[in-house]
This record gives sequence, structure tokens and C-alpha cells, in this order.
Amino acid sequence: MLWALLPVATVVGVYWFGRAHTPAYATSLFGTRFGDAQQLKAELGTALLGLALIQLLLALWLYGRLPGLGTAPRPVGRIHRLVGLAAFLLSLPIARHCLVAYGVELTDARTALHSLSGCFLYGAFVAKVIVVRHRRLPGWVLPVAGGTLVLTIALVWYSAAFWYLDTSNAPGL
Repeated sequence: MLWALLPVATVVGVYWFGRAHTPAYATSLFGTRFGDAQQLKAELGTALLGLALIQLLLALWLYGRLPGLGTAPRPVGRIHRLVGLAAFLLSLPIARHCLVAYGVELTDARTALHSLSGCFLYGAFVAKVIVVRHRRLPGWVLPVAGGTLVLTIALVWYSAAFWYLDTSNAPGL
């Protein structure tokens, strides 16, 4: 039962830090600031979404859910883990910049959606890691955890990277 609290504690911790921290809008991301940093984050976020979609396809292949491909060869599992690690590592500088430069803002619907889904992203990641490590859970839990993680990455991307790349416009936001 304590394992179930760790993802919740992660979400709460990221949220608390983002709300308690005073935003430092001039914070740089790999030496870029302001609009250039937003552009870079949008590009990195798009790459992150691409990695998440590759993860999803590899997971579907591993579980024999891709028609016509049959059983996945043994290296696909390792590739799946490496792509997951790359996605996680890619997300860190983006999240750090968001938290330090802006914090968790709830000023409008798009910003609130982005901030809250960003906090939830790391809780979903912790949950996925826990589910992968605990083999006694029902078989449906791992696909739900992985799907939730991919969906959360897509939501974070849509509410920020897509919005930015679409000149501050995203349908529904």
C-alpha cells in the first residue's frame, strides 16, 4: 500500500515546489532565454512526444498487439527501456525550466492544464516504474500505467508545445 502513495507524493511534491517557488522568468534553458527558451522547449517537447509514441508502439509490439508483426524479437525489450530512459532524461531539463522559470501557475485554463498535467506526469512516471517492478499486479495495470504516462505527455505537449508552435493557439484552450 505504501507504494501507491509514492506517485501521489511525487505529484504533491512537484506541485508544492512549483507553487512555493518564486518564478525566475529570465532562467535560461541551455543558454537560451525567454522566447528562444520557449521555442527550444517546444522542440524538445515535440521530441519527447515522439519518444513517447515510439514507446507506445514498442510496448504494443512486445505484447503482440501490432497486427502483422508477430512476436517481438528479444532486443525490442531493451530498446523499449532505452527509449523510455531517453524520454525521461529529455523531460528533465524541460520540467526544470518550467518549474524554475514559471512555477505552477493556475491563472487561466491552458496554463493550469499544463501546470497540473506537468505535475501529474512525474507521478505517472513513478507509478509506471513501480508497476513494472511489481510482478504480482493484475495484467491490465501495466498497460493502464503506460497509457496514462503517454497520454499525460501528450496533454503536456498539447497545452504548451503545440500551443506555442501554433502561434499561441490550440483548439479547446
